[in-house]
Amino acid sequence: MGPIGFSLCSPSQSLFLSSPLHARIYKAPNFAPNVKKSAPRITASCMETVQKGKGTTFGFKNLMATFTVNVHRAEGRRLNVPLIAPFTIATSRLDKVENVAIRIELSNGCVGWGEAPILPFVTAEDQPTALAKAEEACEFLRQSSGKSMCFILGEIGQILPGHQFASVRAGIEMALIDAAATSTGIPLWRLFGGASNTITTDITIPIVSAAEASELASKYCTRGFKTLKLKVGKNQCGDIEVLQAIRKAHPDCLFILDANEGYTSKEAIEVLEKLHEMDVTPILFEQPVHRDDWEGLGQVTAIATNKYGVSVAADESCRSLADVQRIVKEKLADVVNIKLAKVGVLGALEIIEFARASGLDLMIGGMVETRLGMGFASHLAAGFGCFKFIDLDTPLLLAEDPVLEGYEVSGPNYKFSNARGHGGYLHWKNVACRKVN
Repeated sequence: MGPIGFSLCSPSQSLFLSSPLHARIYKAPNFAPNVKKSAPRITASCMETVQKGKGTTFGFKNLMATFTVNVHRAEGRRLNVPLIAPFTIATSRLDKVENVAIRIELSNGCVGWGEAPILPFVTAEDQPTALAKAEEACEFLRQSSGKSMCFILGEIGQILPGHQFASVRAGIEMALIDAAATSTGIPLWRLFGGASNTITTDITIPIVSAAEASELASKYCTRGFKTLKLKVGKNQCGDIEVLQAIRKAHPDCLFILDANEGYTSKEAIEVLEKLHEMDVTPILFEQPVHRDDWEGLGQVTAIATNKYGVSVAADESCRSLADVQRIVKEKLADVVNIKLAKVGVLGALEIIEFARASGLDLMIGGMVETRLGMGFASHLAAGFGCFKFIDLDTPLLLAEDPVLEGYEVSGPNYKFSNARGHGGYLHWKNVACRKVN
């Protein structure tokens, strides 16, 4: 666990460390124009449970130790959604979203929702594997009622271990925690500390031509986005052209560069040199080198930080608490990017606590999720209030929004006004028959 490990089952310890609010803030689009909105199914017994829990300060640590899980139904289904345009990064291209949605209904009628995103070359699971493993976990849940949340999530960690099944584990954990929060009558952002009920995100521009990038930047800046995250790492010259075009059109925008492992350390340093000549200083350089090139990551970080004043973030290199401990010990990066699909919810909480105690800055991001997965991550970020960089924009890349209700949206800002749990949900019958050609 590391030098400051904690027991999630101990109600005497507080998971949340007090700190000033550093969170940046994001809200996603409210699409679903052709879907009739209706209230999620809340039974009389669920409402009674919600009312009893209303107004409590029921933290996540207490939830783990005291909440008894009684599962009535649990199921995973394909969650296929078209993209507005192909999403290209240095290591892969995504033409459509093929994730897995998780629905868990408790015996009191309260329902929780989760999402396991599938991103080739980043998540270990493909959709068929994710569906099979989700069913294995759901079968366990259907047969394990009457156990504490701590016990249940511990067993889920055994069924879906490590990075290999982290995305599915995250989806199951999301749904269980959402159902429990709904039962106790509190929104997720309060469960995770209650620092704020709002966040602000950056917006991602994938690898496209300089003209296309400039056009996207104009669109996003008009909508109020102040920070542009540019995917780079596939073509050094092309990356510089994109930056030049955007900088010329929008000189006041802040830039994050995300190479997704695409550069060598030498190339990454050359990019920083060229940007310095252009008088462009990114606020962050994310995963400049291959995930296993620890030496290269440290070299880029040393030069970026000391010579150019640019922070470097580890993303693909950050897949476990052990990775973060190494990053801190060897001073390999200034920031770690936490993604629930890489480490699960419980794994993320461990990393957050360790990173904060170690003085490492935090970023939160996602794969390519709907507002189901993004909403959970956003609640977590708002509740903690300790993330210096927030990158939870992927619902903006989708041509459709299958999620009903959930957070309120205004440009780059999210606001959580739901009374309990996640606040968003799916029409489950529609999910079963969705297809993307």
